[in-house]
Amino acid sequence: MRIGVLTGGGDCPGLNAAIRAVVYRAAQNGHEVVGFLDGWKGVRDDLSRPLAPADVADIVLRGGTVLGSSRTNPFKTPEDAEKVLATLDRHHVDALVTIGGDDTLTAGRELARRGRKVVGVPKTMDNDVAGTDWTFGFDSASSVALDALERLRDTAGSHHRAVVLEVMGRHAGWVALATGLAGGADFTLLPEEPYDEPRLMDHVRAAVARKGFALVVVSEGIDLGPRKGNAGSGDQFGHELLKEREVGAEVAKRIETVTGVESRSAVIGHIQRGGAPTLFDRILATRMGAKAVDLLLAGRSGEVAVLRGAEVIGVPFDEALRENKKVGPDWIDLLHTFDA
Repeated sequence: MRIGVLTGGGDCPGLNAAIRAVVYRAAQNGHEVVGFLDGWKGVRDDLSRPLAPADVADIVLRGGTVLGSSRTNPFKTPEDAEKVLATLDRHHVDALVTIGGDDTLTAGRELARRGRKVVGVPKTMDNDVAGTDWTFGFDSASSVALDALERLRDTAGSHHRAVVLEVMGRHAGWVALATGLAGGADFTLLPEEPYDEPRLMDHVRAAVARKGFALVVVSEGIDLGPRKGNAGSGDQFGHELLKEREVGAEVAKRIETVTGVESRSAVIGHIQRGGAPTLFDRILATRMGAKAVDLLLAGRSGEVAVLRGAEVIGVPFDEALRENKKVGPDWIDLLHTFDA
């Protein structure tokens, strides 16, 4: 069998571990692997490289992806779809492993619907793919955000300020939740909850009165209502580019205006995406990559390798993509247990 592999969407730690697992598992069973460059763009535009175990032996240690990535929608036009199919035929690709989040996996599902053998591996630092308990990239990104919050605690305490840390999270606030819970934030704002400014200000005042400073974690996707800079341009899948919203700076400005407490904001942005993956993400990505090949060897297509409890299993694309996984009531209740 000749197996293709690609990594699409936003990069995150663990992608290289998944690629490595695909290559090694395939080679173990006597199969070849070809890597497509820059996500679906590589399949559309015929950009690829062969991958053997020697090519990927040490990449488990590295962040990012050696194959490159992009937010390319391969089925945006009928012409693009024809190019994708032609590339796969030209390289005699029997099956494709798509490693990515909702958009990358949705494109994989569309390819499977067109009769090709496709399996998926879910990754996203946002942890919002519905079919899996956890996605690799999330633990690494949240650990980086936690480190940032702990450093901000030192300077906030020294200057008696309120400091707002903006972290990634478009529709789901998993990174903000993990950072706020583990880092002891005084208040955490998630996309899953309506923005309650009076409640925020009460908690900031209480924290400052109690210890002299306040820490607030903000998910970049929260809705602060109409304001300047609220809408950004979009990508090929129609998602707003959130870098133009600057919610962290806006929340800090409002805190200072309402409470009189000197406030600052920090945005770690793409720092969350880089660096070596944590132990958890290396192991999870390795297990999922190997499982993807196992599914193909078992003659199973149109499935995604997901973590359910302690097991990595295969589930249909439709089940993995049924909805965007958001922070639920139990997690929100736990978060508010520790409000200032």
